[in-house]
This record gives sequence, C-alpha cells and structure tokens, in this order.
Amino acid sequence: MNIPYRLADIVLQLGGRVLGNADVRISQIATLEKAQSNHISFLTNSKYRAQLATTKAGAIILGEADAEATDLPRIVSDNPYAYFARVSALLNPLPEAKPGVHPSAVIGAGAKIEPTASVAAMAVIGEGAVIGAHSIIGESCCIGANTVIGSHARLYPRAVIYHDCVIGDNLIMHSGAVIGSDGFGIAMDEGGWIKIPQIGRVVIGNNVEIGANTTIDRGALDDTVIEDGVKLDNQIQVAHNVRIGAHTAIAGCAGIAGSAVIGRYCLIGGGARILGHLELADHVEIAAHTLVGKSIREAGSYIAIFPIAKIEDWRKNAVHLRHLDDLVKRIKSLEKEMALLKGKDR
Repeated sequence: MNIPYRLADIVLQLGGRVLGNADVRISQIATLEKAQSNHISFLTNSKYRAQLATTKAGAIILGEADAEATDLPRIVSDNPYAYFARVSALLNPLPEAKPGVHPSAVIGAGAKIEPTASVAAMAVIGEGAVIGAHSIIGESCCIGANTVIGSHARLYPRAVIYHDCVIGDNLIMHSGAVIGSDGFGIAMDEGGWIKIPQIGRVVIGNNVEIGANTTIDRGALDDTVIEDGVKLDNQIQVAHNVRIGAHTAIAGCAGIAGSAVIGRYCLIGGGARILGHLELADHVEIAAHTLVGKSIREAGSYIAIFPIAKIEDWRKNAVHLRHLDDLVKRIKSLEKEMALLKGKDR
C-alpha cells in the first residue's frame, strides 16, 4: 500500500501552492472520472473541466488559469502535467534492489562493480566492464567487455549492451533492448556481400530512457551518439552513426537510417521514418508515420501522410499523382499561351 502524503508535504517537496485544506492526505493518483477520496487527480486539458463538478477526488492538480475552477483542495502549478508526473513518481517509487552480485551471475576478469550496485541472477558482466554506483542490472542482462555504465542505471531483465559502449548516469533500459549491435554495413563484391566491420561505439549521455526491444547500432567508424535526456519508446531502430540531440523524444516503431543527425528537443511521432545522412534542426516535430526524405533546416511541425480513403478512390488518386509532373508542365504551357493571347488583345 502506498504511503499517504499531505498536500502540504507534497508542496514542500515539489513546489507549487495549496488552495484549500493542506492537511488532506492522498495515496495515489487517478483521472478525474475514476478518482476516489484518497486520490489526487489533475486537470491539464480544458475539455475535461466539466468533470471537476462530479469528481470524487480528494484533491486536484491544476494550472493558474483554473485555480478557482473548483472548491476542492488543490495544488496550483505553472505546469500541471509535469507536476502530475512528479507526484506520480513520489507516490509510486520503484522497488529498491539489494546491493551485491547474485551467485549465479557471471563476472568477467577485471570487471569493476561498485559495492552499492546490484547484479541479478544469470546476468553476465564482460571483462573490464564498469558498473557504477547504485546501478541495477536485471536478470539475464548481458554487458559486453569494457563497457562503462554510470551511476543509478536501471536495466530491466534481458537487456543487452555490447562491448566498448559508454553509458551515462540514470539510464533506464527496458527488456529486450539492444545497444551496440552491428550496423548494417555490407559491400558487394563478385556477386556476394562482404561484411564491413562496425568498429565505432554507442555513446549515451545522462538521463536517457530506452524502450523495450529498441535497438541502437554501433557506429561503422565513428560513434553512434545519444545525448542527454533523450527518451526512446519501444521498438525503435537507430542505425549506425546516428546522432540524436539532447531531450529529443521519439515514439514507438520509428526508424532512423544511418548517419542521420536529429537536433535537440525534437519530437518524432510513432512509425516515422528518417532517411540516412539527413539533418533535422532543433525543435522539429515530425508527425506519426511521416517519411522524412530531405533535411529539415528550420524548427516547426512537419507532416507527410497520404489521407486514408476508400481503395477505389485511392487508386484513382494514385494514377493522377503518377502524372502530376506532366500535368504541371501542361498547366505552365497553358499559362504562357494565355499570357500571349492577352498581350495580343491589348
């Protein structure tokens, strides 16, 4: 059972201000619709404001603009959504792991594991690897030789990091994710493919999260780099020599081809595709399922999605699109003819 907190205690830790009874105790967070008296709820979208009149929540998190929209005890914050996230983390702390190395773990020669770190059953730590203070290596994880992991990392079961990678502090890496696998480097010779050794590394900054079954390839020559604060959802492919700028967030099933450079504070929608050797400026937003086929030099929101239609309509439109260039040329030709005719009439 979660430990209850007074609103006054929450504000003391997280900031904001309390309106109403600051001694109200809450033990969990919930939506306005589902909340009960022991819950704190939140209003971050004006379309749910009407639910304030019917919610059974014990307290509410809301912004300055809605501070007087309810008489319930409430915490007022400049950013209620971020405040909700912090309160949820306060009420739902991750389980602590016991420091030490499980007897079934395999530890390579010369590996250095901080005494406060935890290495779970069947994990494998390669030769010369370094595991930082308070880091947690889950069951059956595999850490390659000479890889360095910073402090307070949390690797969930069966996460894999290949050799020679460098990982910053506070990494969260979910099950099935793979860091440092070979990039797709091959060369054709005499009718067959020759593998190009991938000799770069993956270098990851601080406060990065990597979703389940996401893969980040090592560089072919230079490193693949994930900067501080990047958040990657599940099932994302990051190819070799990609660079992702600080605090960029990428949703599930996106694919980034080799040597693409993504700026800082970008938002990439689910299923988006970014072709290789392209550059995206800082603060670029890419809509879900968009194919990015050229570099984007200016901040802003971009989309390239063909609208859904009945199949017979889609086929007709596809035929027209195939002849679009020819149609543009014909229109330009007609415009020139019309301009000549107008000139003659004057």
